Amino acid sequence: MSYEGPPPSRHRRPGWATHKRLSVAAGVAVVLVVAAGAVYLGNGSAQPEPSNAANALGYPPTSAGQAESSGPAMSASATPSVSTTASTGATPSTTAAPKTPVTGWVPVDRAAWKAQADAYRALKIDPVPAGVGDLPEFRADCQYSHRLPDDPIVAPGLPGASHMHSFVGNKAVDANTVAGDLTKFTATSCKPVQDHSAYWVPTLYDNATGKPVETSGFRVYYRSLAKTSTGQMPMPNGLRMISGDAKKKKPTPRGTPGQFYCAFYGPGDLDGIARSTNGNWPICGGTATLHFMLQFPDCWDGKHLDSPNHKDHVAYGSGNTCPTSHPVRIPAITFDIQYPARGTPAGYYLSSDKAGKSASSMHGDAFVMWDVNTMNKRTKNCVLGRRTCDNYGYQK
Repeated sequence: MSYEGPPPSRHRRPGWATHKRLSVAAGVAVVLVVAAGAVYLGNGSAQPEPSNAANALGYPPTSAGQAESSGPAMSASATPSVSTTASTGATPSTTAAPKTPVTGWVPVDRAAWKAQADAYRALKIDPVPAGVGDLPEFRADCQYSHRLPDDPIVAPGLPGASHMHSFVGNKAVDANTVAGDLTKFTATSCKPVQDHSAYWVPTLYDNATGKPVETSGFRVYYRSLAKTSTGQMPMPNGLRMISGDAKKKKPTPRGTPGQFYCAFYGPGDLDGIARSTNGNWPICGGTATLHFMLQFPDCWDGKHLDSPNHKDHVAYGSGNTCPTSHPVRIPAITFDIQYPARGTPAGYYLSSDKAGKSASSMHGDAFVMWDVNTMNKRTKNCVLGRRTCDNYGYQK
């Protein structure tokens, strides 16, 4: 599917080293980043610095009355109900009992969304400790979970029908996964554990060896890209989205938007000190490693959790507004992905384009499922309150 909306531009800003904070004041060079998010050098223990959301996108106030669909009633605890049946096993398996996932226009559970929206509006913003920044975002830091030729969004109920994907987050995800599975089997490779979502991208392979190169850091930001947070609403559970275009097969030479880039501490070239033989992949200098950024839409139609092409139910805002067709302002998901690779003359290929061996088919899927109270509180304190938060709340 197509990536709609301007790709993040790239700039420099301070970052974090693997085990300690680097200080520009101390004479340490800044890290290369993307405007939509900070470079995440993830190794499980790193705590990178918050990003600087440079894209100025905004939205109008919204109403919960815009959410229209049928569905089972929701309890007073604001825990969303699901109309699909969870699978019987907690580990990914292509032999799981077949289910019939809902596809096409998937309506939001109107009662569940109203209950979540009402609970969100009733929340008060928590007191802000001294020293908290003003970047309107919170995040989940994830590690690689598993690899399968499955896609429960694009090819639901069809094990092996997809190109290979690398999954992070919910550890039970396979082709048969439905929303109920994400709430029943909550083991995750992300922090905080209240994030039960599944996130995935096409698997990256070393072209010389044919071996997979799995992510070494996978940060998922939930943020406002606007100058104000007026009308900000939380993310509805069960929302499915895709960013990028798996069918795009174009070269990605130096300077091309939507390519892998080099992230590092110290002076150097974002596009690499050299390129692979085919020109599509950077070769990084020093200790730099390959990174990729994916920006998801930030406006929702308030009615559907999915659409036939997995994009028509969401849209990108512009000019500080959401389109009237998608009036609900939701946190903008951004993938900030690190790979433990520095580039080689042989280059790489994605499972979505083995023949072309370019980066243009890079894409990402998000199947959102959070503890509702946590999602509401993070959105209220961090995104609506326009304060910098990490995995657990305000970041001091």
